[in-house]
Amino acid sequence: MVKSSNSTTRSIIIIGALFFIFGFVTWLNSVLIPYLKTASQLNNFESYLVAFASYISYFVMAIPSAWVLKKTGFKNGMSLGLIVMAIGALVFIPAAMSRTYALFLFGLFVQGTGLALLQSAANPYITILGPIESAAKRISIMGICNKMAGALAPIIFGAILLKNMDKLEASLVGMNAIEKAVELDALSDRVITPYIIMAIILVGLSVLIYYSALPEIETDGEDETLAATNKNKTSVFQFPNLLLGTLAMFLYVGVEVIAGDTVISYARDGQGISTNVAKYFTTYTLIAMIAGYLIGTVTIPKFITQQKALQISGMLGIIFGLVAIFTEGYISVLSISFLGLANALVFPAIWPLALDGLGRFTKIGSSFLIMALAGGAILPLIYGFLADTFDPQSAYWIVIPCYLYIWFYATKGYKIQF
Repeated sequence: MVKSSNSTTRSIIIIGALFFIFGFVTWLNSVLIPYLKTASQLNNFESYLVAFASYISYFVMAIPSAWVLKKTGFKNGMSLGLIVMAIGALVFIPAAMSRTYALFLFGLFVQGTGLALLQSAANPYITILGPIESAAKRISIMGICNKMAGALAPIIFGAILLKNMDKLEASLVGMNAIEKAVELDALSDRVITPYIIMAIILVGLSVLIYYSALPEIETDGEDETLAATNKNKTSVFQFPNLLLGTLAMFLYVGVEVIAGDTVISYARDGQGISTNVAKYFTTYTLIAMIAGYLIGTVTIPKFITQQKALQISGMLGIIFGLVAIFTEGYISVLSISFLGLANALVFPAIWPLALDGLGRFTKIGSSFLIMALAGGAILPLIYGFLADTFDPQSAYWIVIPCYLYIWFYATKGYKIQF
């Protein structure tokens, strides 16, 4: 455990910068989905492969990430993760030049691989950097950094990638195949310069992290009390708070990605709102999340426990989900954005509840939680299938049982013992 107050503060600032990067790169998907849907002429299901490619990497790479971190330590692992993300950003250049959707998806998978390594290091690091009782508060601060970047990303990239999109889509209808290909190639090229700049920034941050004074934290040992409690534990599968928490994380990330990544397309295709207006709804989602994180930093653990915050989050998710399903227009769309408020404290609360008491199993336990981020790959795809099969609004029924389970985990699930 890091004992110096100044060292802890410096560490929080450095990790906060990393969470800013997580947010900016991750929430670009909300713009890439409608952008690539037009540039590559996709249906809803195909367009949500963007989220799938980004988040399935967490499932594939979580265990390998734990192995890498065991070899490199947290600090060097974070630096390596940034380099991998930069490589993924550079893949967008040939993808755009050839307008090959599969290559775009590969670039997103590579970026997701780097993010998996970063998240495998940064989330447990900030969780165990101080007392477990205030872990949700520290992660809430990280969430503010994450979502501030996420709020900026759709505005900045939306202005570049979605500029005059409604006009372009209308003009494509009357074009022949050659004219259409020329316009779509020009649209695809819009992504090249921003991703070159992104790659340069990521490499620069990697160098800064490598030469920073970020201290290492040892997680393989246990204090005497915890060691006595865990003396008969031989497997990570003997911790039900982790296993049930992993499912809660899977469902939570799925609904978080649905709330952020589908709302622009839902506003456009489901409620007939223009692209110039719709492109801001993901930003509203993230502003709602920032508000939730601010509430968390003030109230946890002084006024409410992280368990109570998780219970409230589950109930809010159910309420906003039902409002979105049974209303129309801006109220319905904004209710999806308001899911950001319901989502804000779920991630910060699940981490400490799921990792509590794991001791020497902390690194592999955190890998389980990172694997669970694959919920962001699976649930949006199911949403896209339901949107194509029924309609984009009815597809939001998928979020209701997810929030019910989150409420269950906060109420009873985290306390279950074998």
